[in-house]
Amino acid sequence: MKALLILGLLLLSVTIQGKVFKRCELARTLKKHGMDGFKGISLANWVCLVKWESSYNTRDTHYNPGSRSTDYGIFQINSRYWCNDGKTPRAVNACHVSCNALMKDDITQAIACAKKVVSDTQGIRAWVAWRNHCQNKDLTRYVKGCRL
Repeated sequence: MKALLILGLLLLSVTIQGKVFKRCELARTLKKHGMDGFKGISLANWVCLVKWESSYNTRDTHYNPGSRSTDYGIFQINSRYWCNDGKTPRAVNACHVSCNALMKDDITQAIACAKKVVSDTQGIRAWVAWRNHCQNKDLTRYVKGCRL
């Protein structure tokens, strides 16, 4: 009985956690989807951004009480402006996507929305984690050894 309970808890944690990319796996996936050089942003910048926003976890979320919005998925895309979660007041949904779609293990829709975010006036500066951890830093370690 105890073993079944432990197994059930393990399965539940895997379900909640979602896919956690390995660094090089993410770099290859982003490159395959045209992120290397998109709007002049290097692949290393994208991998750094994702490391600090979600720790490479597709199902990561973060609630922002001040704006009553939530950041979703591997890129931590905000429900106030970019996706629809059905609960954020005055949401814009500029990516025309459900916030749940941004948390899938297949990150194609999340990438498409991230491209839309950087095409906005702020560019990659829209992400606070990028400004705090990646901007003006040597980012070579984020793609080192990935055989891209």
